[in-house]
Amino acid sequence: MGKGRALSDGVIKKIILSYTYVAIWIFLSFTVIVYNKYILDKKMYNWPYPITLTMIHMAFCSSLAVILIKVFKVVEPVSMSRETYLRSVVPIGALYSLSLWLSNSAYIYLSVSFIQMLKALMPVAVYSIGVLLKKETFKSQTMTNMLSISFGVAIAAYGEAKFDGWGVFLQLGAVAFEATRLVLIQILLTSKGINLNPITSLYYVAPCCLVFLSVPWIFVEFPVLRDTSSFHFDFVIFGTNSVCAFALNLAVFLLVGKTSALTMNVAGVVKDWLLIAFSWSVIKDTVTPINLFGYGLAFLGVGYYNHCKLQALKAKDAQKKVQASDEEAGKLLEERESEAKRNETQD
Repeated sequence: MGKGRALSDGVIKKIILSYTYVAIWIFLSFTVIVYNKYILDKKMYNWPYPITLTMIHMAFCSSLAVILIKVFKVVEPVSMSRETYLRSVVPIGALYSLSLWLSNSAYIYLSVSFIQMLKALMPVAVYSIGVLLKKETFKSQTMTNMLSISFGVAIAAYGEAKFDGWGVFLQLGAVAFEATRLVLIQILLTSKGINLNPITSLYYVAPCCLVFLSVPWIFVEFPVLRDTSSFHFDFVIFGTNSVCAFALNLAVFLLVGKTSALTMNVAGVVKDWLLIAFSWSVIKDTVTPINLFGYGLAFLGVGYYNHCKLQALKAKDAQKKVQASDEEAGKLLEERESEAKRNETQD
């Protein structure tokens, strides 16, 4: 009875911790999105320089990562050759910088709610690019589901009250670059047995992003900032914004490390609905019934996609358990046979 009680307490504790990790990630992701919107939107803080904002984040995160690894030695740096860095990390850093630049730029033109609706296309982009790069197997059922998600997002876009073609182009570009980055992480890093946690990821990737972003920044935003005499660096705004961005990276590691990537995907759907509600009620963005109907369709498609992934993971785990039990049974059989041979020899 006491043993069952202890097991029950352990399960309850695990559930509470999982929900805590989810809540932390949702809060920080929510905060970073709304904070970036506040800074970049011309009707709010009115600082429409997405490349500069992204560079501030990367400079802060890379500096803090270097301090945590080199000075405080919180985690050990991953052993990585120069060739691996150039062939694997640099392409991933380039894609990440483009994704962040375009996604932050989209906040200038689109509402928070509509951006979250467009982000529902992420599974479509990841699966499609995975098939193109032969990381995923083409399945007609999965592709039909991807088309249903795309159809739902198209309806949501049709019902958008403040539709901006350039903003949509920027956000779709961000989704495409981010999806390619996620697939390349699997191909270039995971396949080589290199696993980076957020601190080591920022240690290797953030400086690379900073270098890539500096090229368009010199030509696009630096001349404007140089000629803006009224510009002053607000340490409180940009400092707290950068801290939130760094904390979000740690929260991703906490959530995925203690639960799973699938849990983060499901939590992301909850976060999107919360952001849509916040955008409508607090920021006073217009959310139309057609918007909600279209996103509802996309939401069902994403939910079904996550369900299929969960079933596949369960099947994979069950197969591993069967293989493990077969291997154990094989070892026992070999031990018994060898013991029987030794007994025969002694006789």
